Amino acid sequence: MTINKFSYSLLLAALFTVVAIGCKKKENVIPDTNTPVTPASPTDGYTKLGNAYATGAGIMVEVYGKEAAFTGYNKIYIALRDSMTNDFIESAEVKLAPKMQMATMSHAAPFENPASATAVNKLFPATVSFIMSSSTGTWTLGVQVQNFANNKTGTADVAIEVKDPTPMKMFSFVSPVDSGKYFIGFIPPANPTTGLNDFEFVVYKKASMMMFPPDSSMTVTFEPEMPTMNHGSPNNVQPVHVGMGHYKGKVNFTMPGLWRMHMEFKSGTTVVDATHYFDFTL
Repeated sequence: MTINKFSYSLLLAALFTVVAIGCKKKENVIPDTNTPVTPASPTDGYTKLGNAYATGAGIMVEVYGKEAAFTGYNKIYIALRDSMTNDFIESAEVKLAPKMQMATMSHAAPFENPASATAVNKLFPATVSFIMSSSTGTWTLGVQVQNFANNKTGTADVAIEVKDPTPMKMFSFVSPVDSGKYFIGFIPPANPTTGLNDFEFVVYKKASMMMFPPDSSMTVTFEPEMPTMNHGSPNNVQPVHVGMGHYKGKVNFTMPGLWRMHMEFKSGTTVVDATHYFDFTL
């Protein structure tokens, strides 16, 4: 069958009209605003370390970290959920009690309770400084909760697996001055960059197997070194105690790579340790 020029033109015009109408319809499509949008969870991006019920308080306790638990100073985030509704509880008193059970003995670890009874983005920030890995025993984090919604109190015992990190983030020494054992935990800079960065660490002293209070008595100096390049850096600021066993200074990372912070601790005028360091890779 032969199609003349007139019929061919009509066919093209009809096709163009259909396409145009189709595009127009697509442009006028109204989005479905009734489709529910799932909000982001406050625990997104965190690693779940464990969970357990706080018996008596009607609460599920969930413990999170920015990474898996390690020997050293861990920032943790505690989520409290109503055991019936699963809703976040944002007003409660939270107290910690870390404990390691070994074959013939048990001991605690340094910790910092949440600073407020009001959650921050539905989470209660706290810290635990695990002084050894789970290779020698079993760690549990006791979390006592007073639920302000029903005025009930309960405790959850959350099992936590703790591993030794590489490089190490905690060391200890025994002072020849008072025979006390001190634990030093490194707190890496939050947003490391070339140039001046916070150099922060915590110092705890063992008072008993179950008590590790923060210590403010040390005079600490450090010297950064780049071992692979055989040089240091200028303009560092020596650390001073700023509260709760935290010492802060400034370290100058002049270039990317592995940096080693050699540390010296003095009690009064006596050097009590100068054998340890922390490594950090920028």
